[in-house]
Amino acid sequence: MLRRKQKQSGHAIMEFALVSMPLVLFLLGVTAVGFNLGRAVQVAQVGRDASSMFVRGVDFSQPGNQNILIRLGEKLGMANGSGRGVVILSKVTFISAAKCQALNLDNCNANTHVITQRIVVGNPNLRQSSLGTPDPLLLDARGLVRDYFTEPSAVANFSDVQLYDDEFAYVAETFFSSPDLEFVGFNSGVGNYSRAIF
Repeated sequence: MLRRKQKQSGHAIMEFALVSMPLVLFLLGVTAVGFNLGRAVQVAQVGRDASSMFVRGVDFSQPGNQNILIRLGEKLGMANGSGRGVVILSKVTFISAAKCQALNLDNCNANTHVITQRIVVGNPNLRQSSLGTPDPLLLDARGLVRDYFTEPSAVANFSDVQLYDDEFAYVAETFFSSPDLEFVGFNSGVGNYSRAIF
């Protein structure tokens, strides 16, 4: 009788070990997803705030105004020129074929959306813009793109909204990396991306 009880208790320990391993992995996964969802909400809020200020005329080429964005994202690890976050601000417009004809331009970016201004705040090495990247040599001190009527690198990958001549969209793309959710050999390069358009 005593042997039978010892044998059964050994089975119970084995069953507990087999059941607990997947449960622990499941618990870790739920915790990681929960942290990531919370961070995604914070990243989206930073993007909305940046885009809201950008559309209202805040000049983010000025260091003082860039510091506002740095302060908004500092809890997520954003720093000026480094850190774990980047905000990419773009001003986009549409160039119609009629406008190209009126201006009599050769090689005009007719019937395309183009980037007219680009400002990057934070760590520019984390992510490139989904809209495209104008040639840095075309940007002036305020981030305005010279020759965007004819420059191929100014063409934007923008299909969210159809703009017309003299209409503008103000776009804030926000990305924050999540190194605390990375595991060795698994889930590397993790981060949250958000795009806000005004």
